[in-house]
Amino acid sequence: MRNFSELSERDVLALAISNEEEDGRIYLDFADRLRADYPASAAIFTAMAAEESEHRARLFDIYRERFGEHIPLIRRQDVRGFITPKPIWQLPELNLDQVRQQAQLMEAEAARFYRQAARRTTDASVRQLLIDLAEAEVAHEHAAERLTATKLTDDARAEEDETARRLFVLRYVQPGLVGLMDGSVSTLAPLFAAAFATGHSWETFLVGLAASLGAGISMGMAEGLSDNGSLTGRGAPWMRGLICGVMTTLGGIFHTLPYLIPHFMTATVLAVVVVVLELAMITWIRWRYMDSPPLSAALQVGLGGALVFATGVLIGNS
Repeated sequence: MRNFSELSERDVLALAISNEEEDGRIYLDFADRLRADYPASAAIFTAMAAEESEHRARLFDIYRERFGEHIPLIRRQDVRGFITPKPIWQLPELNLDQVRQQAQLMEAEAARFYRQAARRTTDASVRQLLIDLAEAEVAHEHAAERLTATKLTDDARAEEDETARRLFVLRYVQPGLVGLMDGSVSTLAPLFAAAFATGHSWETFLVGLAASLGAGISMGMAEGLSDNGSLTGRGAPWMRGLICGVMTTLGGIFHTLPYLIPHFMTATVLAVVVVVLELAMITWIRWRYMDSPPLSAALQVGLGGALVFATGVLIGNS
């Protein structure tokens, strides 16, 4: 990599042309990935890509007038100081707010870099060129704001925000909730059966740990292999499987940890308290994200937990 101060005016123009082309293609990638769920935002990024193309054409005209037709391939990753954006095709999914922030960051970072470089150079022509580039980036940033105000109306933004909320629930909350419910409820029977059968904390802890880890692995694989997300829109299967598996394990581990306390009755009382807190958390998540009435959610979760708990106690005392 070379320092920016080592670049000639010809190199700087070539770098600017390369950056404008790359940024334009990034915006088109944003538009393509967002078009199905967020058409208004996709239109904004398509318009921004068109402006990047216009900037590149202007820079190319200046370059061709001064240095001819050949443009050396100088990219931002070849020069110290640039932030290289992560390739869009490597991202399994895009968060709408993160995409908008990334676009603003790209424009602001480019303008700031050109201004700082202009202050460091001693060549008047290069300094003027860098100032012009910084002003162009600032103008583009303001143009992006105008495009957002024009194309992303309040209704369109509200609709896209609601779509983003649904996708968040579908891809993250739902597999996490399924895992938490399974881990919190399904491990109650083996844990308390072992507790009342043995009367010893350590043996109970081992059973709870095995049940939690086994349930986490099983639920993670089941969720990850259930579908690849292409038809249901549920996102990357490995991410869903990971979320579901981790939450399943945590759901079982939480009420297993009290059995690290050697005194059996103290550990059991604490484990029951933890179970009640877990069921309350599940109820809150169902109310907050799944639009379940709080009383109905509490009764359903509480009934299921009570039945499984009773099963474990009855088997453990038999």
